[in-house]
Amino acid sequence: MTTQTDFSNLTFIRDFFHRFLPNSQAIVLAVILIVGSLLIYALSGLLMPVFASVVLAYLLEGLVAKAERKKLPRLPAVYLVFSGFMAILGFMIFVLMPMVSGQAVQLVQNIPEIVKSAQTEIMNLPVMYPQFISESRIREIMFTVQRELLKYGQDVISSSASSVLGIATTIVYLFLVPFMVFFFLKDKKLILDWFIQFLPRDRHLTVRVWNEVDVQIGNYVRGKFVEVFILWFVSYIAYSTLGLNYAMLLAVLMGLSVVIPYVGATLVTFPVLAVAYIQWGVTSDQFMYVVIVYSVIQALDGVVLVPLLFSEAVNLHPVAIIVAIFFFGGLWGFWGVFFAIPLATLVKAVLTAWPRIEDKHMSSNL
Repeated sequence: MTTQTDFSNLTFIRDFFHRFLPNSQAIVLAVILIVGSLLIYALSGLLMPVFASVVLAYLLEGLVAKAERKKLPRLPAVYLVFSGFMAILGFMIFVLMPMVSGQAVQLVQNIPEIVKSAQTEIMNLPVMYPQFISESRIREIMFTVQRELLKYGQDVISSSASSVLGIATTIVYLFLVPFMVFFFLKDKKLILDWFIQFLPRDRHLTVRVWNEVDVQIGNYVRGKFVEVFILWFVSYIAYSTLGLNYAMLLAVLMGLSVVIPYVGATLVTFPVLAVAYIQWGVTSDQFMYVVIVYSVIQALDGVVLVPLLFSEAVNLHPVAIIVAIFFFGGLWGFWGVFFAIPLATLVKAVLTAWPRIEDKHMSSNL
């Protein structure tokens, strides 16, 4: 026999689903988001080249669309944009990466000298500030640091065997990814039509949410690539002019630091200042020049470059950005960190659209 409590529980459950899934469009959007997220999370390891190709094709599609608006047919526009993409990729592989890896090897080889120099400076601290720290405490800290460095070196040696497989996989990806990017651009309409046939017809809310975030995500990601390039180029010119060691390596780190908002700029400060300190010392004029140049570059990036490139970006609270970085970075690693803000934009667009559908549905019943 059904009791009144059972009816109230059923009513509560029905109202709950009715509130968050007010109509078929909301159900379709929820299913698409859940299934898409699960597929990407489960298959990211196997299909990472495909996902990377889709992302790159999405970025290049903006340039193809601009060329089409200039009355250039799509196929020549695809060939033109793809040729530029391959030229940049070739520069990164054959020019930039050898320079960065060479300077990284030099830095690793000079680590013993850097540690010895730092140890000498640190051992002077008990003499300069005996009231704050003792010599025995300094020796204990240095012993711990040396032990951790030795352990890290052993881990690097032990992982060198598996790195051969990683290099082979990377070489295969370098052939597959550009190949797929070209066909994603060339056959965009054909591929989209194939996917759309599996989606329900009642998908107006999904289309509306996607239209809301499409322009913003595209502008954000393309703007982020431009920001990375400008910061890398300006930093390399500045550091090379000053004669700073490992200028290319540090410039690449400067460029990549903007991928992680707030956190990246803080992390890249330490290697830049550490290299300048080891090279010239903290009291030298060159060290102060590096500090000034680094500060000016970061200030111009925050005050001029970011507002210029991301004037149409969605207004997200800094706490929301940090939470998105940790959450999506924990799920999908580097790509999760890179797309944390666009994904947070998508979440915000969905949450914003949901009450509108509920209000419209409720008002139609009045």
